[in-house]
Amino acid sequence: MAVVRPPRFDAPADEVARIAAAAPDWAALAAVNRPCVACPELAATRQHVVVGDVPVGPPRFALVGEAPGAQEDETGRPFVGRSGALLDQLLAEAGLDRAQAAVLNVVKCRPPGNRTPKAPEVARCSGWLRRQLQLLDPPVVVALGLSAATWFLGPRTVLSQVRGRPHQLDGRAVWATYHPSAAIRFGPNGAPRAGLLADLTAVAAVLA
Repeated sequence: MAVVRPPRFDAPADEVARIAAAAPDWAALAAVNRPCVACPELAATRQHVVVGDVPVGPPRFALVGEAPGAQEDETGRPFVGRSGALLDQLLAEAGLDRAQAAVLNVVKCRPPGNRTPKAPEVARCSGWLRRQLQLLDPPVVVALGLSAATWFLGPRTVLSQVRGRPHQLDGRAVWATYHPSAAIRFGPNGAPRAGLLADLTAVAAVLA
């Protein structure tokens, strides 16, 4: 079997996609993703590439966010900061078990200062997420926040218009909803928290 090597420094998106597509399984994909330096600014400032968390068996669903934050960058795991704590709480309230989910991000490295990922960074990182979804094949994906929703549904996506119902893409149901950080920002009585909980509850009903 040929050795799959990480992307070179400042590699273009098509090179990253070819390398990701060549990984035969999750372990190989994670191993070649972790040393990625395709995005120079992100590679220079990150502590860890946050590949994602996967369950022991096939995932019942996947959660896809935008990019790691400070605590995610420090630990190398997705959704472990304040947003992750709220996400865990709302998943439990909705009747979903995070241990049965794949937890991923569109961009695997923390952007400096938690800025929004730039379009070239999203493009380079897309090959990783695309191959993750191919290998894991979750029947349902929950896209958390506008960046994730746009990755799945296109650049003209308006979150308030697409949330609350599934969108069939590549044989799976994609639900776009608010990011937990928006729920924190608008407070416990804000619309994003209520909408996120309602959408997670709807996903739980579909998976029941």
